[in-house]
Amino acid sequence: MSEQSVTGATSRPRRLVVLGGGVTGLAAAHRALELAREQRVALEVELLEASPRLGGAIWTDRVDAYPVVEGGPDMFITDKPWALALAERLGLGDKLLSTNTMNRRSLVLRDGLPVEVPEGFTLMAPTKVVPMVKTPLLSWAGKARMAADLVLPRRADDPKEDESIASFVRRRFGQEVLDRLVQPLVGGIYTGDPERLSLRATLPRFLEMEREHRSVALAGLKKGRAESSGISGARYGLFVSPKGGMGTFITRLVERVKAGAKVRLSTSAERLEVLAEGHRIHLASGEAIDADAVIVALPAFAAAGLLEGASRRLADELVGISYASTAVVVSGHALADVKHALDAFGLVIPHVERRKILAVSFASRKLADRAPHGSVQLRTFVGGAMQPELYELSDARIEGIVLDELHAILGVDGTPDFVRVMRHHRAMPQYLVGHLERVARIEEATRALPGLALAGSAYRGVGVPDCVRSAELAAEAVALGASASSRRTG
Repeated sequence: MSEQSVTGATSRPRRLVVLGGGVTGLAAAHRALELAREQRVALEVELLEASPRLGGAIWTDRVDAYPVVEGGPDMFITDKPWALALAERLGLGDKLLSTNTMNRRSLVLRDGLPVEVPEGFTLMAPTKVVPMVKTPLLSWAGKARMAADLVLPRRADDPKEDESIASFVRRRFGQEVLDRLVQPLVGGIYTGDPERLSLRATLPRFLEMEREHRSVALAGLKKGRAESSGISGARYGLFVSPKGGMGTFITRLVERVKAGAKVRLSTSAERLEVLAEGHRIHLASGEAIDADAVIVALPAFAAAGLLEGASRRLADELVGISYASTAVVVSGHALADVKHALDAFGLVIPHVERRKILAVSFASRKLADRAPHGSVQLRTFVGGAMQPELYELSDARIEGIVLDELHAILGVDGTPDFVRVMRHHRAMPQYLVGHLERVARIEEATRALPGLALAGSAYRGVGVPDCVRSAELAAEAVALGASASSRRTG
């Protein structure tokens, strides 16, 4: 490998610093190393992580007889191909587990009782008529208002103007569908308030359905006839997880990165300075690191503090992206202590039910090897944008609330085998109305800083595949000195 730099100006290798050791930062460093090998370019990569561990929101533990206990995401979707492609390049392709084929459905609470989401209903649109007619989740008045979508016109004003998810659903299907179906299902993904979440930034396919077919329900029914899914709620057949949990994905990624890059833990960056050529990163320790290129794979609020001196305009836009905090309470129980059959993959809770939990994932129903025989593992979510005060409670209070709610809703009694409270502080970015316009301004401001790229869940997607794509776009843009003209946050 040649020691000549990409610019040819010096004989030293090009230096790339990646800030952040979550899945985004790791994927960015990994892609940069791949590119250097593919193009036979000398590249020094250094990754800095402020905490004492890598992986960010993803970590996997074993708790007694429960072999896989996830602290964060427990699966990733495959119709967004970027995480799947990375897993295959990491040698994990034959170690990916699909969700169990039994009980691929979701439940939603109605008047304190878990009720099945109508078969074929996907977040906002029905794909089958009979299940919607029969569902006890909606009143006859609610069903009639939903059916009105079949004859309602398209949006009358500028279709390019952003609107909230709630506004769209209320306009097409009515308040009851919003309250009883869409809010809890969307809340299970974004832990957000549909009154504030941007439709274009979160679920643009439904906007396209209205534009192309006029009726969202009609578009859904046409799709349902073309491809009968036989499931309700999330598209569970598209999800996979590495054998041994998502921590396996991180472990393999860390191994590959450490083989070619310098990794420093407990190392916090405080300020980025733009030099005549390149950048200087000032650390909390007082040390300074010079780099030809920098990938900032940090939450938007952390990136804002880092970049304030380099571009106040960019920092102001970044700090405008709000975040929600969520606690995940993972617990193990003997099946004999649970009255409900748990014949689904999970349960979501409408805000109108006035409960103190957002959702419960039946982890050992979704994926194999999550609980010993005769037991079940549950993952209960607390807090989010609509109940932020609950996140602020102590671990003991949150644990007590969750056990009380599990008892009241699912009939969970007895002493749990274990309970773990996992906190995700300001971990879920909220794509509020106007988000894509803000991201466009962020990208424009970033283009004024050559050699700098932003990556992560704050911009164009919150899932693991979105983070991987964002990371790889950032690496491809700046790692080897590519022109900044095509840079975007991903």
